[in-house]
Formats: sequence, C-alpha cells, structure tokens
Amino acid sequence: MSAERVRVVRAWEWARPERPARRELLAAVPELEQAKPPLLMVPGFGHGAWAFAEHWLEHAASRGFPAYALSLRGHGGSEPAPGATLRAYAHDVVQAAAALPRQAVLVGHGAGARVVAHALARYPARAAVLVAPVLGGWATFGTALRRNPVGTLPAVFGAGLRLNRRQLFSRELPDADARRYVSRLGRASRRAQWQLLVGRQPEPAVGRPPVLVLGSPDDRVVPAAALTRAARRYASAPLLFPGMGHDLMLDARWREPVDAILDWLEKDPAPALG
Repeated sequence: MSAERVRVVRAWEWARPERPARRELLAAVPELEQAKPPLLMVPGFGHGAWAFAEHWLEHAASRGFPAYALSLRGHGGSEPAPGATLRAYAHDVVQAAAALPRQAVLVGHGAGARVVAHALARYPARAAVLVAPVLGGWATFGTALRRNPVGTLPAVFGAGLRLNRRQLFSRELPDADARRYVSRLGRASRRAQWQLLVGRQPEPAVGRPPVLVLGSPDDRVVPAAALTRAARRYASAPLLFPGMGHDLMLDARWREPVDAILDWLEKDPAPALG
C-alpha cells in the first residue's frame, strides 16, 4: 500500500469499529486533468455538502482542483445518525478521503474543522485548511451563549443548535439568499454537540501536513482571538477576511477566501517542521 493510502488505526479502534453509514459526496472535477490534489470539504454542524456545492466546488474545479464535499452522517443527504459521535464523523472523513484517487487536502468549516483535526490523526493529508474553525471547549460555548443565548442554551439539553442570519452572514448577502440557506440547516447529534464542549482534543496530525487557518474578525460565532489560538496550534497566523460572516463559503464575497486557499495550495506549502 502506498504512503498516500495509509491510515492510522489504533488497537481499540479495531475492537470497536464504527458502524458504516451511507454518505453523500458531491463532486466537481476539472475538464482537463492538471495533477492538482483533490480537495475534500467538510461542512460544520447543521450544514451539508450543499454549503460547498453552492459556490466553492465548481470554482475550485475551474482552477484545476478536483473538489468534493462530504455530508457527515446525519447531515445533508447522508444517512440519519441521531447517536453519532465526533469519532464517527472523523471516520466518515477518513473513509471518504481514502477513497479519492490521490492524497487529499482536507478543508473543514466551523465544527467540521474539529472533525478534520481528528481525521488528520488518522489520514496523511496533503494539507489541511480550517475555515472559521470551531475547535470546541467551554470558551466556545461561552461565546455562543453571549451572542446567541436563545439558540445556544437548548443545545446543552440535547436540542439542536440554532444559528441565525446575523451570525452566519454579512449584511452584503441578499436577504432572500440568507433565508434560503438558513432554511436548509439541520442539526448534529446530541452526543457530538456535547463532545464538542468536553471531548478530548485531537491527536497530532499524521505526517505534520501544512495547515492554513482562515476566518473573519467580524465572525459572530468564532471570535478573532479563537482564530489566532487555532492558527498558533499549527504554528501559523490566521488569514483574515474582514466584513464577512461565519459561513464564508456562502457569504456575498465567497470568492475571496476560496481563491486564497487555492493560491496557497498552488504555492505547494511544505510540511511543518518539528
């Protein structure tokens, strides 16, 4: 088996394998093969693959990158999974990435960035991109509670986390588009929501891939200080897009962050040292 296809599996994972689940995977591929790495985009809680299919998939393909978007189990068009865990979500990402023809770049948005961080400990990614990452912990909960108490508090007791237009998008996005996107939001499992607060931190990434962290200083879900902390974890600095909301891939200026990601990848970033 080539190095690109290696997955790291712990002994306890062999003893307690994840239940297989039908997963939705949307794709956009270039008309001509350009030998660029495939991108596997992982949306955050409540979002499905549709959130990347709206703009980013086709745009990445237009620049020569095969692009795929995964709906985690229980999200989008994937199989329902009311008891899913963060481990199950990470399993979905690893399985989808391992099935791609070449070593993939993992792109995680929101809580999907936390899932990607866990997957990086199992799958030797070419690189990773954490978009407006929600990496969890009580600080994340505190921020959410201050900014959206009505939508956040019920999630502690097992209800779905409810996000609103003001949190997700800038004022530049037309109201009709914002309403359409919000109407498509689902929910993560109760267990996964709780694990986002109290679960163990991700293990170190296999092969030390380069990691890009980007977001907006005006994000009403992830404060700028959290973006800085996330980037420091990977020995980098965050790339910021002022004036945008949490859902950078759906907001009015969606081209700016995805072009920045593709520009970074075209420079062929080197693996981290140490």
